[in-house]
Amino acid sequence: MTHDPQTALLSAALAAAARGWPVFPLRPGTKRPALHGETACPRTGPCSDGHRKWEQRATTDPDRIRAAWSRAPFNVGIATGPSGLLVVDLDVPKDNSSGDAPGGATTFRALCERTGQAVPHTRTVRTASGGQHLYFTAPAAVRLPNTAGTLAPRVDTRAWGGYVVAAGSLVDGSRYETVGPALLRPLPGWLKTLLVPPHPINRPPVAAPASGRRRPYVDAALARETAAVTTAREGRRNATLLRAGRALGRFVASGDLTRTEVENALQGAGEAAGLTVAECRATIRSALNWSITHNAARRGVAA
Repeated sequence: MTHDPQTALLSAALAAAARGWPVFPLRPGTKRPALHGETACPRTGPCSDGHRKWEQRATTDPDRIRAAWSRAPFNVGIATGPSGLLVVDLDVPKDNSSGDAPGGATTFRALCERTGQAVPHTRTVRTASGGQHLYFTAPAAVRLPNTAGTLAPRVDTRAWGGYVVAAGSLVDGSRYETVGPALLRPLPGWLKTLLVPPHPINRPPVAAPASGRRRPYVDAALARETAAVTTAREGRRNATLLRAGRALGRFVASGDLTRTEVENALQGAGEAAGLTVAECRATIRSALNWSITHNAARRGVAA
């Protein structure tokens, strides 16, 4: 095994590419892409027909990889979408001085227990911070987005539009390393169900309000919850969106609001707060599904 960092990182890039996973360089010692952004794009070479982002420029070509990694000891990014991967990121609390905040591994295990599922065993990479990346092959029939905290606190997923730092990369003096068996398994069906974006034809029909007028407190609740999402602090945005969706879902269950009304209002609020389109969509879907089912059950109505 080589002790030269640049050679070791090149080997890591080639190893990932040999598995059919397109890679691209990350800045040495960091998780940030080393490729130029759109504002600095020279519109030459790979970008001669327009700016190409890192997901488009990721490659499995050994010659291109050798050429890129000959310039510097770049870390290795794996473009998860083009690789046909769904990676579950089990993060650790960023600031846990009290030691009582559960990490992503704990909350993910609790999710598995609540849904009656075993914790899946698949290729696992320990991250520089002590978290874990669980690699799965993504289903070919659906284009899964990234999520942030949708499944559980400190549990994110990376698919199309996302990337992960490959094993062998070095961040803050710690190396990403494969731990345990390296066997890659398909994404479990129950996880796929939780992550598939909503589709209009799959949404349960909701009766419109009996009268053409809504009660004032319904409009007040809609305004209050969307305002809370829009003004949520960084680090609390996804949790605030989830809470708002659950709060407003009871009005969907009762027929006072349509699901589309709530989805559109919360989607706009979430994006205004700084969340991505995919993060908003997945969180809203999860929150409303839970709330509608929960409130319908309380009223004795079949969900």
